[in-house]
Amino acid sequence: MELGLVGLGKMGGNMRERIRRAGHTVLGYDRNADLADVHSLEELVGKLSGPRVVWVMVPAGEPTQSTIDQLAKLLEPGDVVVDGGNSRWTDDEKHAEELAAQGIGFVDCGVSGGVWGLENGYALMYGGDAENVAKVQPVFDALKPEGDFGSVHAGKVGAGHFAKMVHNGIEYAMMQAYAEGWELLEKVDSVENVREVFRSWQEGTVIRSWLLDLAVNALDEDEHLGDLRGYAQDSGEGRWTVEAAIDNAVPLPAITASLFARFASRQEDSPQMKMIAALRNQFGGHAVEKK
Repeated sequence: MELGLVGLGKMGGNMRERIRRAGHTVLGYDRNADLADVHSLEELVGKLSGPRVVWVMVPAGEPTQSTIDQLAKLLEPGDVVVDGGNSRWTDDEKHAEELAAQGIGFVDCGVSGGVWGLENGYALMYGGDAENVAKVQPVFDALKPEGDFGSVHAGKVGAGHFAKMVHNGIEYAMMQAYAEGWELLEKVDSVENVREVFRSWQEGTVIRSWLLDLAVNALDEDEHLGDLRGYAQDSGEGRWTVEAAIDNAVPLPAITASLFARFASRQEDSPQMKMIAALRNQFGGHAVEKK
């Protein structure tokens, strides 16, 4: 099938390549002309055959809103817009309603996989009407990991981004637990090889995980994380998860505490946040701050 892809950054560029490897045609647009296949949204839409599918992979908020507003003026009834960025789920219903008024479908898709997705595939959580999802399904199948899992039609519009938001909230708590354990091991005199303790946990333990593997990678690169400043940014989805928990009276003490720990990292050079920063760099290519 043909796909228009808007946004060719760290995620979007690799997604374009993975979809092409599956035999589909992808026309990519980015403000950076060196990355783009076409040089405007008008050219992108004009070169796609109907019914068109345009996947938006730009930062949440105003950049996504502006892109969808422009596409609404260019697309035709029967076309579909996919928001694959980290948009808040509450924005999805608004976008779907605005596009539906012109007969254009909308699908929201939470995407996980970071810089490793090109080779390993992307975990996908999408929401929307079955008719619109079906038009995008070949792309979902191309992006997902091999095997029976890694892709889910989570429900109606907004369900995909809500599921991805909760996924990221859980990620916060898991990273925080590894970081706290690492700091405690580093603190005591009796443990002389913290890196190898972490490595030993990679086999046969109940806490083994891909995040643990990435922690070992980070320690192999910088055994005591001495080159990192103990500062870790939050993408916003942890905050949204806690807000949703409050709205629904669901207790999330671990996820909430891990979010607050991120805030603490901005007040001092936190050893725990060195590990969080290292993990975010390992799985997502997120920038780290050097001392």
